[in-house]
Amino acid sequence: MSILVYIAQQHGQALPISWEAMGKAREMADKLGVPVVGFVVGQQVGETAKEGIAYGADKVLVADDPAFAQFRAYAFAEALQAAIAATKPSIILAPAVSGVRDAAALAACRLNIGLAADCQGLDLDAGGNLLAVRPVFSGNILTTVVFKARPQMATVRGRSFPLPAKDATRTGEIAPLTVALDELAAQEEVLSVESAEVGELSVENAGIIISGGRGVKGPEGFAPIRDLAKLLGGAVGASRAAVDAGWIPYPHQVGQTGKTVRPDLYIACGISGAIQHLAGMSNAKVIVAINKDKDAPIFGVARYGIVGDLFEVVPALTEAFRTKLGR
Repeated sequence: MSILVYIAQQHGQALPISWEAMGKAREMADKLGVPVVGFVVGQQVGETAKEGIAYGADKVLVADDPAFAQFRAYAFAEALQAAIAATKPSIILAPAVSGVRDAAALAACRLNIGLAADCQGLDLDAGGNLLAVRPVFSGNILTTVVFKARPQMATVRGRSFPLPAKDATRTGEIAPLTVALDELAAQEEVLSVESAEVGELSVENAGIIISGGRGVKGPEGFAPIRDLAKLLGGAVGASRAAVDAGWIPYPHQVGQTGKTVRPDLYIACGISGAIQHLAGMSNAKVIVAINKDKDAPIFGVARYGIVGDLFEVVPALTEAFRTKLGR
């Protein structure tokens, strides 16, 4: 019995969410007294496998082949199935990111494994069974998924768990994984790959996030928020209300139906603090709230609160920071 962790990578670089899942797996494995096995698929991913040991895996299986140079759903699902067959895990964790979601779902369907998708909380019951917390009904409700049989699989949202410390002194086994691609996988062909460039720092891995909500009143209301974010080297975030209104693109959305973030500093401007938004940002180390409504729920989670008009407060903050930083 073991816990299997899918290590997602792009161009040979592991995604931080993989190590967040690895840290949680390590925590649960220590409680259960079982090993953690990492799994990485791609081409020239040997260094990523070594990182897997440093971040908590006891063993890492590597499917390294030119056939996996680019993501192909059926091929990567076949590789995951091979890893599951080789390790016979009780729990399988995979990052809820593009591509991995597809591979995990395909593997779960083929192997008749229960899958809880897009989870933001994981725990164990008294019997060592996985309890997976995920949003449903457009993020309006959080539900705990339980499983009738093993293995139990969950895909994990980024920033749901802290990034564990890397320990370069850890030792473990790195072993090749043989994957026999079936006819469907062999027929897949990647015609082209195009990246979506948003032109701004992503909220997912930002250490500082300045977010706007309904109180910005329109697309132009994000101007002072962008000015402050640029000055501090941070990312621009938004509430669902601002995104739904079309004032800012979806990649900026923070909350249950957007991105889960864990920055050092989160400044919420004109955001009332609906439960869906709080679920996505309440793990920030320092939260500052700016809102005209002194009774706004956002003040309940904020370390510092400013009752006032964001169009007066944010420019004033920007000037104060500019003076302090000498910029």
